[in-house]
Amino acid sequence: MAEIVREPYAVVYREESGFKDVYGGAGGHVFVECMRIAPAASSSKRVIVFSHPVGGGSFLPLVTALAKAGHPVIYVNPRYRGNDSALIMEKCVADLGAALKDAKTRFGYEQIILGGWSGGGSLSLFYQDQAETPTITHTPAGDAYDLTAMDLPQVDGIMLLAAHISRAMTLTEWIDPSITDEARPFDRDPDLDIYNPANPSQPPYDDAFVARFRAAQVARNRRITAWAQSELAALKAAGEPHAERAFVVHGTMADVRWTDPTQDPSDRRPYECYLGVPKVANDGPVGLARFTTLRSWLSQWGYDTTNATGLGNAARISCPVLVINNTADLACTPSHARRLFEAVGHDRKEYRDIAGADHYYIERPDLLPEAVATCSDWLASTFG
Repeated sequence: MAEIVREPYAVVYREESGFKDVYGGAGGHVFVECMRIAPAASSSKRVIVFSHPVGGGSFLPLVTALAKAGHPVIYVNPRYRGNDSALIMEKCVADLGAALKDAKTRFGYEQIILGGWSGGGSLSLFYQDQAETPTITHTPAGDAYDLTAMDLPQVDGIMLLAAHISRAMTLTEWIDPSITDEARPFDRDPDLDIYNPANPSQPPYDDAFVARFRAAQVARNRRITAWAQSELAALKAAGEPHAERAFVVHGTMADVRWTDPTQDPSDRRPYECYLGVPKVANDGPVGLARFTTLRSWLSQWGYDTTNATGLGNAARISCPVLVINNTADLACTPSHARRLFEAVGHDRKEYRDIAGADHYYIERPDLLPEAVATCSDWLASTFG
């Protein structure tokens, strides 16, 4: 096991924007916080680059374990580290692209593999989609943001590690459809409230209830999207094109998977979610999209508006892909891994299960060697 060195550093670049969308820093400058975790004596020209829309993963067990196994790793925290209330996915792509360019010049890396862990999986796919065939010139809110002009460097491969299909699709599968009026979020439809003991549909749910529940989840997402679009249109019509509005989304952890273990079955502990007790997390302060803004909703949470679709991005990329599913994961369930694997539109892809592994490898650190070996074997067989 190699001795590793941790090297924090910053990538700073200029960007014109109509308004600041991060808490600190000088206007017109973007600060991307990075950390290189590498074997002390490594001369490898290949690096695994992890990123996540809200960052914060440079000390993840898998990140450290890969570095100790001899793989140089860089973790990239986009500008929104720790706060996704104003997050724009297109800007996360730009930040990742700036970090990849810097990695090539600063350290001389010639081959880059994206490590798409959790929400970083769909970011990795979105990034490579736009690096291979750039098409986006505006955000979903209609603001000019030209990815086609950024010369995003393509990566050589992507590892999707305990990844979900996208932030928007995951939120939609978790959002509480019993909330039918955002202005009255605690007046809930008992027939759709899976935490209401008086609900006539009880687990194990029949197919008809699940279909109705899923359709109502999509409908709620679309209602919020329509409201966000109308609010933005009203602001622009009033001569305030850069104005924003913040809002709260209640009820974002109500998935039938958490109350019925027969849904998307796996080795996960039943009746739990990655935030703990699902009923408590549903209205707790740290749920997905709990605090958000108009533009951010359209970019990262809107079912029909996001460009970071995960599955759609996967269908358009050409680089090799490894998909690893942790079978006891409380956040990213097996159907997500399978859908990602099936969405990749070529045959240079592999799928592997790590039996019994949790989302973070914190509960089962004994399974880290298997995960690292799976990644190492794939890198060796695919790239030499």
